[in-house]
This record gives sequence, structure tokens and C-alpha cells, in this order.
Amino acid sequence: MHSARAGPPAVPTALSGVDPPLIPILAHVDRRSTFGCLFEVVETLVLTLVIFFVIQNFIAQPYQVQQQSMERTLEPGQYVLVDKLTPRWDSYSRGDVVVFNPPQTWTADPTPFIKRVIGLPGDTVEVKEDGYVYVNGVNLNEQDLYKNDAGVQEPTTASPDQNTWVIPDGQLFVMGDHRQKSADSRVFGPISISDVIGRAFLRYWPLSTLGILQTPSYPSAPPAAP
Repeated sequence: MHSARAGPPAVPTALSGVDPPLIPILAHVDRRSTFGCLFEVVETLVLTLVIFFVIQNFIAQPYQVQQQSMERTLEPGQYVLVDKLTPRWDSYSRGDVVVFNPPQTWTADPTPFIKRVIGLPGDTVEVKEDGYVYVNGVNLNEQDLYKNDAGVQEPTTASPDQNTWVIPDGQLFVMGDHRQKSADSRVFGPISISDVIGRAFLRYWPLSTLGILQTPSYPSAPPAAP
């Protein structure tokens, strides 16, 4: 009589003691967990892009200075932050530094310009032979203009063809602080407020130049005509 041979002992597994029907359920849970994490990552990325889009288009936008026209207030290569929100309810003031799209009738280059507001709607701006700018008949006595290596402030000049401008409604007269290196309203006339991107308020790069761009006051300048 042959005796029955015992089979090999059962090999324990990591799921020993777990009913077989639970194995596909656990795999299904793992797949759902993976898809859930992936969805959260995509959701975060989309939300980040939406926030960036809203901030860049409606609140604030970085801008790199590319011209010499605002030396020494702003040097080429520096970065400023442009406020696009508050001008929606707070109109531009004389002395504000603004970034704007230059008139298409004057240049086809879409690179924005950065200049300082000198004349407001209703103002009469005049560049006199003494090298100073007058608004409504009063010398602005500007303190932010470019000074050469000898510390001497360079005079403001205008074309022999025109040295006086009356600023229409809805427009601004702008000039660079480095007048002899600036193509501005002396050349292409007042700009439309609708072409202004925003008010530059913070110089943030390089970090060594970090600082708020202050708007100078001109106490001697009378207000614009009503």
C-alpha cells in the first residue's frame, strides 16, 4: 500500500489571512489615490496660472528699463513694478513715473516707454530758452533731472519748431529725467491716457537698488485749468 505524499507547505504571503476578494479592491483604491493626487497637482498649476494672469493683467506687472531716458532715477537693465490697478480710480499726477505704449504714428517698435508725467489735461507746458520747464507759467523747479559727472544739471531743450503745448483732455505730457537722451512728448506730443500701462512705483532689481519711486511735489505749480 502506497502512502499518500504530503504536498509542499503553503507559502505565506504579505496578504496571508486576507480574503482573496479584497485584493482587486485594494488595487482599485490605489489607482483612485494616484489619480486624485495627479488631479490636485493639475488643479494647483491651473490655479497658479490663473492668479498669475489676473495679477499681471489687472494688478501689477514687472517691467525692465531699456532706455537711458530716466537716468539717474532709473538705469537701463533695472526692473520696476508697474501698478495697473489704482489708476483705475486714482488719476495720474504730475511727477508720476509711467510706462506706456509709444504712439504708433511715431514708431513701429512695440517696446513700452517709461517717462515722468509733466503736464496734465488742461495744462500749458512750455520749455523756455533758460533751459527750464514751465507749467501754466510757473517754473517746475525739478529736482530729479539728470546731472552730469560734474554734478551739473543739464538744461531742457525743445525743437525750434515748437516749445509750447496745451494738453487736451484724456492726454498727458511726459518727459524723461535725462532730457538730452529722451524721446518724449517734446517730439511726439502728448500721449493718450488709454495708452498708459500703469504707474511705476517700485524698483526691485538688482536688490541693491530696491526702493519706492517717490512722486515729487511741485508746490509752486498751479493746478491744471478746469
